[in-house]
Amino acid sequence: MVAEVRFTLQADAARGLAADTRSLDALKAAAGRDPKAALKETARQFEALFMRELLKSMREATMKSGLMDNEGSDLGMDLLDEQWAVNMSGLPGGLSDMIERQLQQQIDPAARSRVAPGSDAPLASAQTASAAAARPSAAQAAFVERHRAVAQQVQQETGIPAAFMIGQAAHETGWGRSEIRMPDGSPSHNLFGIKADASWRGKVAEVVTTEYVDGQPRKMVQRFRAYDSYAEAFRDYARLITRSPRYQAVVRNLHSPQAFAQQLQLAGYATDPQYAAKLSRVINTTLQLKRALA
Repeated sequence: MVAEVRFTLQADAARGLAADTRSLDALKAAAGRDPKAALKETARQFEALFMRELLKSMREATMKSGLMDNEGSDLGMDLLDEQWAVNMSGLPGGLSDMIERQLQQQIDPAARSRVAPGSDAPLASAQTASAAAARPSAAQAAFVERHRAVAQQVQQETGIPAAFMIGQAAHETGWGRSEIRMPDGSPSHNLFGIKADASWRGKVAEVVTTEYVDGQPRKMVQRFRAYDSYAEAFRDYARLITRSPRYQAVVRNLHSPQAFAQQLQLAGYATDPQYAAKLSRVINTTLQLKRALA
């Protein structure tokens, strides 16, 4: 009787796991009709098998009382573990997603370059995506090349890394696409979004900009400093960072883009609550561009 029950329950459980020849043949047939769906199901099956073995190991490591243990209870526990394994597999963000991506890369090597940044893809795919992202666009390369000489000169004068300054200029202007302009459309050369406070005696550009008030973005007119050249802008920025007591912590944290950007945000350089994260990413891109252009 127990043998009959075992056969019947195993046949039912096989509908969840391709543990017998018929289910495996069905999975192969599905691959011919819809490879993408079959790949997903195969990944789910792998995850379910892994979960089943994990649960089995946990059961074996648990001490039994011996009172109700028999062949029937062991069968019931095995089938219960198998059902739990099936139910826990195929969930979004689970192991099956990683297995599916790995299998897809084995089938289609070109898929490696299509892995989204920040995903749980295998290391090889992440490295491929990173290498692709490191290739500079023409506009980004031109921006770095345009300002590299003056940035390196200001670095020698002040100690602020050239890549940090170029990266901040790139972030503030969208790689030069959104520079602050004078009323007649001419450039203000203000690459760093430095506002014209009461102490400023130079030219001024008034533009509509986004400021964050209580964490909420608002459009408002602001007065910004204007310069006669980009070199003047770099030097004024360096004076602001190195001489203002407000930015002393920034000057002490020139060892990494993240620390530099974080201290700028803490000092109130910008009102955007995500300023440090955004700026550090652009600085890292600038560092990659400099290496690529070297």
